[in-house]
Amino acid sequence: MKSSEIIRRLVEKALYFKCLTPDMENEINYELTRLGHISDVDYEALELLMSEMDEGRIRLVPSA
Repeated sequence: MKSSEIIRRLVEKALYFKCLTPDMENEINYELTRLGHISDVDYEALELLMSEMDEGRIRLVPSA
């Protein structure tokens, strides 16, 4: 799986389940650090995720 697909799938999963776990957040951060840059599509996905979290529609929950 391509790195950008990983980021988008994690964002998609968070939006679908309306929650973000520390594990998901760590995976996103790992991919961003590993890549050293971000595509426009990934940036928009992360921007949407942060907007949804700011609006309270996505919760940060502990890992299972």
